[in-house]
Amino acid sequence: MSTTTRWLDAEETHAWRAWLDLNNRLFARLNRELQATSGLSISDYEILVALTDDDVPERSLRMYELGERLQWEKSRVSKQVSRMEARGLVARRHCADDRRGAFVELTEAGQAAIDAAAPGHVALVRELFFDGLNGEQVRSLGRFATTVLDRLAED
Repeated sequence: MSTTTRWLDAEETHAWRAWLDLNNRLFARLNRELQATSGLSISDYEILVALTDDDVPERSLRMYELGERLQWEKSRVSKQVSRMEARGLVARRHCADDRRGAFVELTEAGQAAIDAAAPGHVALVRELFFDGLNGEQVRSLGRFATTVLDRLAED
């Protein structure tokens, strides 16, 4: 069976390349600023955010749950958690029900780190991303992201 590639047209190519460039530049800038102001990497911050989500009342997640939330490979989660554990931001606790499983818990130092970093990070996100958009553009962006996320969830 033969398949024909539907190449991107000029407008789609421009949009796709702009989206990739935006993501790369935005995350690089956010990472640089976080490290400069708080000593946290964007990966540290993502884990701290996951552990402080409202639906994580114990400030603790199984390693595999953390990986699923972040869409990270198991080895990346393990290495990042080890780096953060060495700095006292999180602690690993073995699971009593599953000897191979482990929980990642937010420590007091981790909570203090995200509490200190979040205001500046949110201010930078607002400055770089949202301040240049009007309300309709923000709503459109939300609809766009939801549509793509829904298509990804179908897999």
